[in-house]
Amino acid sequence: MRFSIIIPVFNRPDEVDELLQSLSGQSFRDFEVIIVEDGSTVPCQQIVEDYASRLPIQYYKIENSGPAGARNFGLTKASGEYIIFFDSDCLIPEGYFSAVEQALIERKADAFGGPDRAHTSFTPVQKAINYSMTSFFTTGGIRGGKQKMDKFYPRSFNMGIKREVINTLGGFSKMRFGEDIDLSIRIVKGGFKSCLFSEAWVYHKRRTDLKKFFKQVNNSGIARINLFKKYPESLKLVHLLPALFTFGVAFCLLLICMGILYGILNQTGIINIDFPGGPVMVVLGMTPLLLFSLIIFLDASIRNKSLEIGLLAIKASFIQLLGYGSGFIRAWWKRCVKQEEEFEAFKKNFYK
Repeated sequence: MRFSIIIPVFNRPDEVDELLQSLSGQSFRDFEVIIVEDGSTVPCQQIVEDYASRLPIQYYKIENSGPAGARNFGLTKASGEYIIFFDSDCLIPEGYFSAVEQALIERKADAFGGPDRAHTSFTPVQKAINYSMTSFFTTGGIRGGKQKMDKFYPRSFNMGIKREVINTLGGFSKMRFGEDIDLSIRIVKGGFKSCLFSEAWVYHKRRTDLKKFFKQVNNSGIARINLFKKYPESLKLVHLLPALFTFGVAFCLLLICMGILYGILNQTGIINIDFPGGPVMVVLGMTPLLLFSLIIFLDASIRNKSLEIGLLAIKASFIQLLGYGSGFIRAWWKRCVKQEEEFEAFKKNFYK
């Protein structure tokens, strides 16, 4: 067996149906599929059974242990030379495995990953979220891609590893969030070759609404500091950008509020200074925010050929950067300043 595909699932039967449908249409067929139901209350067993005649598929139910525990369980059932991890909210294009096979022949990687795209069937919100997670103007460069700003580390929504390598490294750690980056760091530190396969991309739905999206990226910011505590060398300058953006937005909003307050006090005669300080502060505060919004709007509208998605992308991009940045800052305060342990600091976030 060339590939073993491991998919952890938690209460997403409809997504599993779409994912298995996309896998059943692959041109390269030397793979098995392992579904691990991670303590779901809405199981997908019947859906999996419906695909048994079309795919070599295994289905297991375990008590809820988080995505890392579910993936590690799947590893014990895998027989493939390479292990490939997908999230349940992915769709796999027909030529994915052919592209992976060709890249492995050419580059002989020990581990690999690929980028993600938005499918035409995605909602406008999902497309806007996808833009915010892949754009060079947000953190797409940090996460890795053709315009990456940092060394590429595979992520678990589209991640492949030689079975002997992941067994040597002991699988995923017990981190509740950021466990895939933790594994990628150990792959690189172990001297194994990790490559970006740009042609091995997937469609990734991510979150279905902006509130859930904020929670996801906020947890990502927290995870970055938790990773820093384990691997200090893993924190790069580019990882500070969302935090700097968050402070910048806060400063701009403070200028705007001060300018408005200044104008009100000046008009009511409480202060009387012959200088247009209020309007100046408002303009200084609004200009960077409007400029960033305009760049996002134009780029997202052109890339998606939709003004609606361009407008939604502004909101999604601010949520993405502020969510990550605020999580990063909060985790830095708790873990680095107050010296709290991961479990105590974030038991409400991760360890419920």
